[in-house]
Formats: sequence, structure tokens, C-alpha cells
Amino acid sequence: MSDLEALSQLSDPVRRSLYAFVAASGGEVGRGEAAEAAGVSRTLAAHHLDKLVEAGLLEAAFRPQERKGPGSGRPAKVYRRAGVELSVSLPPRDYGSLASVLAEVVDLLGGEEQAEEAARGLGRRLAAARGGAADVAEVLRERGYEPYTEEGEVRQRNCPFHALAEEQPLLVCSMNLALCQGLLEGLGQDPGRARLDPRPGECCVTLSKTNEN
Repeated sequence: MSDLEALSQLSDPVRRSLYAFVAASGGEVGRGEAAEAAGVSRTLAAHHLDKLVEAGLLEAAFRPQERKGPGSGRPAKVYRRAGVELSVSLPPRDYGSLASVLAEVVDLLGGEEQAEEAARGLGRRLAAARGGAADVAEVLRERGYEPYTEEGEVRQRNCPFHALAEEQPLLVCSMNLALCQGLLEGLGQDPGRARLDPRPGECCVTLSKTNEN
């Protein structure tokens, strides 16, 4: 199935709601809780969730029941967001390859500091585009970071530059940090709130409530 065909599965509002709930959970979701979140029956939720699995947007697994022994029932089917990256451009464009080449050039020329400053400037411009007054989490959400709050900190489920970060992790993560610092600065907040705190499957940057550095 092509990326376009896979993404077309989200045109159905129920399917789109289920996908959004699973993606936002950051982990495994059962049919019952997904159905409740989407306001549909468990049977209908199961149908749409399995369609999303067929499209490659979700992955399915089976979670053993907590109760063991006779009468414990079959393992529960659970869903999580697939690790694949899908994109559609009409007509086709290949910005990813260009970004990869530019990142390699920065590395070869030793331009890490200049790259960080450029990223910091982008963060400031993003803030300026919002008039210098906005909720930082909302701006990050608009940029695809998928922020969420955990113990007072803002963590981010998604790295918008994931593919490039796998090729050039030190460069991309340092630029990501600089971008978030520039954004905070542009919003009149302490840029020291942003720090590198990588966690598997998430963005490497975390925002603390106060400067702990």
C-alpha cells in the first residue's frame, strides 16, 4: 500500500479519531479504551483499528490477561502507533535527501555552532510569528513535536526530524535544542528550560518548569 493510500484511511472521522487517541497515548491501547475515547462501540472500534493496522499506521500485539489460570480469557489485543514514517507530496519532492546532504556538509565543514545559531534564530522567528506571546506547548504541537506533560515537565513524543537525527544524531539534537531555546527566548521565557534528555522513541528535548541547569 502506498503512503497516499495508507494516509487516505484517515479520511474516515472515526478512524482518524481512533488513530489520534492511540498516537497520543504514547504506548499500547486496548480496544475498549479506544472505543470509549472515540465514542463508538467496541466492535466498530475493533474493525477500524484493524484497518489501520492493515494500512501500516498502527501495530497490533497481544497483552496477557492479568489473571492467570482457567477462566482468565484470551490475551487482549492492543494497538500502538507504527514506527514507520509516511509522507505525501504532490508532485513528488525529496526534501529529506537535501536535508541529509546539507547536514553532512555542516559536519564536514565543522559548522555545528553556526547551525545551532541558525536553529536558534528559527525558534525566535517562530515566536515572532505568534506576536511573541503564545503557549510554548501549542507552538511545539503545531510543529509536530506532540508535547505532553509529565511531572511538571513538557516532554515530546515525536521528533519532526527523526530520519535525519538517525543519520546525524549529535548535530540534529543540538540544533533541536537550540531551536527550542530560541522559541522560549522569543516568547519571553527562560531558554534554560530546554535541555537534552533523550528517551527512546521521543524527541531528545525536554522543557522543565524552571531552570534547573
